[in-house]
Amino acid sequence: SSLLFLYSVITVYFSILHLIFFSLLLFFFLMIRRPPRSTLSSSSAASDVYKRQVSTQSTGIISTIMARAVLAVFETYQKARVEFVQTIAELATRPQNIEVLQNAGVMQLLRPLLLDNVPSIQQSSALALGRLANYNEELAEAVVSNQILPQLVYSLSEQNRFYKKAAAFVIRAVAKHSPELAQAVVDSNALDALVACLEEFDPSVKEAAAWALGYIARHNGELAQTVVDAGAVPLLVLCVQEPELTLKRIAASALSDICKHSPELAQTVVDANAVAYLAPLIQSSDAKLKRQVCSCLAQIAKHSVDLTEMVVEAEIFPTILTCLKDPDPYVRKNAATCIREVAKHTPELAQLIVNAGGVGALVDYVNESEGNARLPGIMTLGYISAFSETLANAVIAARGVPPLVNALVNEPEDHIKSASAWSLGQIGRHSPEHARALADAHVLPKLLAVFMHPDSSDDLRTKAKRALKSIIEKCLQLGALEPLISEAPPQILKYVLQQFAKVLPSDTGGAKKQFVTSGCLKKIQQLKGDEKIDEFVKLINGLYPNDIVEYYSPNFHTQLLKKLESV
Repeated sequence: SSLLFLYSVITVYFSILHLIFFSLLLFFFLMIRRPPRSTLSSSSAASDVYKRQVSTQSTGIISTIMARAVLAVFETYQKARVEFVQTIAELATRPQNIEVLQNAGVMQLLRPLLLDNVPSIQQSSALALGRLANYNEELAEAVVSNQILPQLVYSLSEQNRFYKKAAAFVIRAVAKHSPELAQAVVDSNALDALVACLEEFDPSVKEAAAWALGYIARHNGELAQTVVDAGAVPLLVLCVQEPELTLKRIAASALSDICKHSPELAQTVVDANAVAYLAPLIQSSDAKLKRQVCSCLAQIAKHSVDLTEMVVEAEIFPTILTCLKDPDPYVRKNAATCIREVAKHTPELAQLIVNAGGVGALVDYVNESEGNARLPGIMTLGYISAFSETLANAVIAARGVPPLVNALVNEPEDHIKSASAWSLGQIGRHSPEHARALADAHVLPKLLAVFMHPDSSDDLRTKAKRALKSIIEKCLQLGALEPLISEAPPQILKYVLQQFAKVLPSDTGGAKKQFVTSGCLKKIQQLKGDEKIDEFVKLINGLYPNDIVEYYSPNFHTQLLKKLESV
């Protein structure tokens, strides 16, 4: 580094010598140049005038050359600043460089450049800061601690559109990490500046502002309320009406982030007439826009019956059912989620979905999906089935049971298995006919296997137990219950025996005989230790003659041999 410094000093020194040399050479050349013919006179006054003209010209040329030399220094400095911020912005796009940049104190170096008098330097420095803050929470906190936010907020209302985009990007990158950082953004008075940007002519500035507002609102209801109080919602609804697809997407996403927290916030979005402009966009050819629209409608509908009816009145059915077949997996999942939020509220809304052909579409969706994407479809079938026998029959008729059983058995995640078990329980709990449909699909042994699996979560075991109980209590197909006597643990066995004790006394179709010949009577004689189980075994034994019960008791053969020995 010392050699480089010495080299630069020598270079500057020789440059100055060259400048002086050529300046003197030019001066002497002008001094010895002969005067024009018109001045060839012995008059000393004319000679003095000529000399003054030559002297003035020489001084002006030297001043010009020196001024250029000075300006060259400033140009070099400006080029260095431009190259620095552009290089940092480029380096910040690669994760492997982030730690090195952070350790080099890049935040402190970029901060003064935000106020640079060259617009391109301001924009590049803001872009670099945004990329750094976007990387992790620690760097976002450094933006806050270095008092960079107030500068950005001030510039949002003063600078050109390119800088506004970059500044909004930094605000978004800071706010996205945590509620605390989002609150720091709010405390820096950024909301008013961002809302003002929503009224800009340039769509890209509106996009950047809407995106930042969405990231602030998504954390919790309090932050979302501050966004609403700043007057953002009506302007976001106007953005949804703009022709630019990207702006529509981001505005719909921001509205979704606002209304997801509470019925009051969702009502604010509805009052701004957002649903009327969002609902037709379900038919858009743009997959990303449909994702956000379905998500926003779902966030509105989930809160209450009144809000759901507002969504339904926008005539989203049956159009939204076509989204269940969309090539984009996120469109399919968000559409299924929206349908679920509608179905869960009342029997009338569930019936509306059935009348629109929704059950068949949902069954196909569950069949064709896997993983978490299946979950909203599974739960929707459960919600529909829960309301009435008729609606449950519609699910059975649409062949809705097999895909639920498939999810129960084959899905690796317990929360999906839990949802499947819950939905099967909602189908089978209504009547013996519903329970028979599940018994014919071999649902009971599969639920039992899930319940007894050692790796099953507590929630899954609870859901499976409740489903087994509700189905068993309605099941009159005793042949489906018999295998459970030898396999079920006491928690489930008591429901099985209770059902036998309830059904066998009124049976006229040979169920009593079948109970004996299948070995079930013998098996229940070996059950001891649980008060409820003993009670139900006693009730069942009372349905048979004593000698038959004694014959199948565990000690019968021993007692018989003792009698023979005593003869």
